[in-house]
Amino acid sequence: MSILKKAGRILYSIYYWLFYIPFMAVMTVLAALVTTVMCTFFNDKIWGFYPSKIWAMLMCYVAFVRVDVKGREHIEKNQSYVFVANHQSMFDIYAIYGWLNVPFKWIMKKELEAIPFVGKACKSAGHIFIPRGQTKAAKKCIDEAKKKLVNGLSVVIFPEGSRTHTGEVGAFKRGAFQIATDLQLPIIPITIKGAFEVMPRNSSVVHPQKIELIIHPKVETSHYLENHNDLVQIVRQSIVDDFINNK
Repeated sequence: MSILKKAGRILYSIYYWLFYIPFMAVMTVLAALVTTVMCTFFNDKIWGFYPSKIWAMLMCYVAFVRVDVKGREHIEKNQSYVFVANHQSMFDIYAIYGWLNVPFKWIMKKELEAIPFVGKACKSAGHIFIPRGQTKAAKKCIDEAKKKLVNGLSVVIFPEGSRTHTGEVGAFKRGAFQIATDLQLPIIPITIKGAFEVMPRNSSVVHPQKIELIIHPKVETSHYLENHNDLVQIVRQSIVDDFINNK
């Protein structure tokens, strides 16, 4: 490693711990409070989305992480979708919130509701929490999600269920596909690249570089009402193929 490169890493490390981490903590609490208060009195389609969008973009800019987006032309205005993405790191959340540019609700693990400030904000914003291993409770949450998917409001889900340990795309669970087929909503696959290199799972350090969001053409679900396995495979392969071909 050259002296200049080593010095740059040391300077970034100092910047990261002395500025970025405190800034992230303050902005996360502030965004959560704004979301909670405003969603209590006003439309959660607006206030449940835009404060988080600004927060997410700031988190990337201040960490010197750039996000490039391809394929936005595949998203039609005022159409509801089920967006399905691979899950590489916590920066996936920033990238989607900041750069997808359509209002949506997350489908997320029930455990996240316990995070101070953030859990309350997510609940106020109308995001959908799915409990693990509780079939009846999970079905009720999914039924709640279905009611929200109107007038251009979409949902985003990471069907792997958790972040990858290796950077590779894992197996997909069927929940997102059940919602899409029940409502006959199109699925839009999203390939996320580079987020694992920015911040791998179990890492507390950010490595500044580019993240790509590759938005694929929609997959109509009307032909897969009785065969979710084929739909899962088609969507997953769309994400994996692009992930491999663009390495």
